Amino acid sequence: MGSEKTENGLYKIKTSQQVISCCCGAVLTSLLGKSFLESDGLTDHICVYENENGKPWPKKLGHFTGMRDAFVKITQREGVRALWSGLPPSLLVSVPTTVIYFTCYEQLCDALTSKLGDDNDYIPLIAGATARLGAATVISPVEMIRTRMQSSRLTYKQLCAYISNNLAKDGWLSLWRGWGPTILRDVPFSALYWCNYEYFKKKLCKRAGKSEPTFLITFPSGAAAGSIAALLTLPFDVVKTHRQTEMWMSEAAHSTQQRSSSILEVMRRIVQENGFAGLYTGIVPRLAKIAPSCAIMISTYEYGKSFFRKLNKDRHMKNH
Repeated sequence: MGSEKTENGLYKIKTSQQVISCCCGAVLTSLLGKSFLESDGLTDHICVYENENGKPWPKKLGHFTGMRDAFVKITQREGVRALWSGLPPSLLVSVPTTVIYFTCYEQLCDALTSKLGDDNDYIPLIAGATARLGAATVISPVEMIRTRMQSSRLTYKQLCAYISNNLAKDGWLSLWRGWGPTILRDVPFSALYWCNYEYFKKKLCKRAGKSEPTFLITFPSGAAAGSIAALLTLPFDVVKTHRQTEMWMSEAAHSTQQRSSSILEVMRRIVQENGFAGLYTGIVPRLAKIAPSCAIMISTYEYGKSFFRKLNKDRHMKNH
């Protein structure tokens, strides 16, 4: 991608510059986001440890009444550094996922815009859903490995043995275990997020008379779009968490019989046990986590794009 101007007068940025902007956003979001309570309202009171036999075992922790209570208790028990525990594995997943996701989104938007026109409101929805599908599929094995490392606290040698056993037993598709519920949650979230974000950004830019979004435009647009997407897709996140919890509990109990794990069956079971409100368990902590994370990520990414546009413009002016 060159440095020529786009239709709205802004300079385009290179793919490599998009990647750098993505990386900055992913790292900053991970650093700041780890200090929030990463809770979905279902498994925040369960941690999975190894017992004396080296098997995963659920251990109850003290109940947190809210994010502030969790922040205080975790700091008192384990120190401030515990708020960033698990950061390297998170970066191992978040950085490549974000690079693939955002870069694919931008490329798809450019391709669709050239064919459908700049005023087509369905472009962000289609590009967002497609980009997330691709990114989630590519990174799913890495996410599965990270989850296993954190849940069972395996060493790298134990992890390699675990993966080898799974591959020998269930084949390569075992690396994509849990792909279905993840896609069911992430693809609609992405479609809704980008559709709303581009809408809010365009409206605020028009109101402010700006051709390029500023921080005061991207930050609230990202937070609002993330909140809407999180609210509408929460039932799928609850289902995903229930399935993971049931799997861990089954392994901990050495049970060979597992409950039905189809998405519809899990939804039906949640409604029977907790009513329809059960599908929206943890809405407050989810919004408290998603809204600032989306705002930080997109505003950092847009700032990076703006920086490189100005850089490309200066280079173009010097060469001409």
